[in-house]
Formats: sequence, C-alpha cells, structure tokens
Amino acid sequence: MINRIRDIRKAKGMTLADLALACHPPTTAQTIGRLETGMRNLSIKWMDRIGHALDVDPESLVRSDTAPQPKVVARLGASGAEALETPAEAVLPSDLASGTAQKPLMVVTVTESVGEFRPGDMLWLKELLPDDAAEAINRDCLVPRPGARFAFGRLIDRRGTLVGILPPGSGLKQQVVDNPPWIAVAVMLVRPL
Repeated sequence: MINRIRDIRKAKGMTLADLALACHPPTTAQTIGRLETGMRNLSIKWMDRIGHALDVDPESLVRSDTAPQPKVVARLGASGAEALETPAEAVLPSDLASGTAQKPLMVVTVTESVGEFRPGDMLWLKELLPDDAAEAINRDCLVPRPGARFAFGRLIDRRGTLVGILPPGSGLKQQVVDNPPWIAVAVMLVRPL
C-alpha cells in the first residue's frame, strides 16, 4: 500500500502543523510526519482522524502500489521547467473533495467557446450552501434556476436571497437567481491540449 497523506496534505496547502492541529484531538507535527513516512503505523483510527482533518474519505489516504497513478515530475515557473528532486503523486480533484463533510465535486463540460472557456474544457466545481456565498464572490459559479436550468458565470452580488451572476463573454446582462438551494464554485479547470 502507498501512503498518500503527504501528497493530499500538500495539495490542500496544509503544513504538518496545520494538519496536526486540525486532527481531533490535536496531535503533533512530528507524529503526522512519522505517519506520512511510515515510521509510525497508520491504523484505521489514524486514517479516520487524518481523513476528517483533511476532509477526504479515509480510504483515499492509501492506495494499492500496483495501481498506476499520475506523477508530478516538474514545476513550471518564470525561469522554465524544473525537475522535482523526487516525483510526487498527482492528487486527483475527486480525491480532494471526497470527505464525508463535502459533497462530491461537480463537473461542467464546455461545448462551445464562451468567454475564456474553450470546447473540451472541464470545470470542476465545489458545492457551497448559499450562506457560504461570500467565499465565491468574483469567482465562476454554477447556480441552479427553476425549471431544471442553470446560471453560470462570475458571482458578482449577493443580497438577501438574491444571487447575481455575470455570464462569461462580452455584452451579456447579469442574471439574478432568487434563493438557490446551493452555489457551486469553480475550483479547477481541466483543458485538453
């Protein structure tokens, strides 16, 4: 079995200390480090605690060593591509949002060029409750409308139960949705080359 705690922790932008404090009850960064490196046994109890702290399904913390997995092999910056000292396991978007506290990610596929989006693009979205709309302001969102329709675009306003969405592209008017049951904010764009 391959331990994926470090890869998932880093993909979520957490330090060892952040993860240690997020555990219930809290633990130490040293303990988390030992669990990540295999110097301490990763029991079911630890998997449950760490999975909850990372907000992922505890089963995603380990995987079979025979299953092929994409690898991160380089970083691309202003000075060009640089090889990583050690390739890291790529964490799939579905693994980052598989916790019991979150709903599964949603995907919107793009079939025509719209604004900055191209045909074939896939937008991965995380569902939020309407009360959490503040974290989605000025970000691309999908909002359900009556009649099995959706509004998609930049969330530009939230007043009471009204949500204002500015569709992608130029010259389009704001769409207002009253009291949507949820708002899905874009967290990742996957673009085929």
